[in-house]
Amino acid sequence: MTKHQKRLSVPNSWPIERKTETFTVKADAGPHGEAGVPLLIVLRDVLGYADTRKEARYALNQDSVLINGKAVSDEERPVGMFDILAFVERDEYYRVFPGQGGRLALTPIDEDAADSTLGKIENKQHVPGGDVQLTLHDGQTLVVDEGAPYDGGDSVVVSNDDGEIVAHFEYEEGALVTAVDGAHAGEIGTVETIQVTPGSAENNVLVEQDDGEGFETIESYVVVIDENFTSDDDEAPEDVTEEASADVDEGGDGE
Repeated sequence: MTKHQKRLSVPNSWPIERKTETFTVKADAGPHGEAGVPLLIVLRDVLGYADTRKEARYALNQDSVLINGKAVSDEERPVGMFDILAFVERDEYYRVFPGQGGRLALTPIDEDAADSTLGKIENKQHVPGGDVQLTLHDGQTLVVDEGAPYDGGDSVVVSNDDGEIVAHFEYEEGALVTAVDGAHAGEIGTVETIQVTPGSAENNVLVEQDDGEGFETIESYVVVIDENFTSDDDEAPEDVTEEASADVDEGGDGE
């Protein structure tokens, strides 16, 4: 397996320019699969907190950069949808939110909101002992009691301290959702209709919005959220990614 990653072939979710340099850092194995963005890109190319990989490594070795409440020392650790980034020394906190075109964007949040992480339930199965295991969109697994009211497509909020579920949002008509992929990525609205499709094709979801536009997408592209993930009038939250990127000279993969 190659250790190099060409910019032209990075996933659409990566918030980087593709034609300024040939190569960029490759994501290490970890959560979020191929869509995960290496932490180095966030530190260097998006926020401008480091100019080189060496500077990023030094900063991470101070244990002042947290992802979902845990200090991270690997600059290639993938960062993905709904992760919480905390820069302790700067007193800055961000949630990774789907932006326009499917690119991951950084949304400033309060310190209190950085204590927990949202996850979409992708799979639910029984495990030995009679319990039920939930698999979230980032690969995290949670074990809950049999009969607990969690189903595929629902969202849960998990405490970063102890891994306990502190909130639950059902995937149903009337639920507030955001699209995380496709032509409507980053848009927010309320589920109007879930159209069950016979066979193996995905269900369609009709989402209504306050402006009357609305949109249609497939089930796997929507995630249930709550009003804390939106600004006023159910609009997408503020995104600092583009503003920060404009202030940073695009770097290569220098040491």
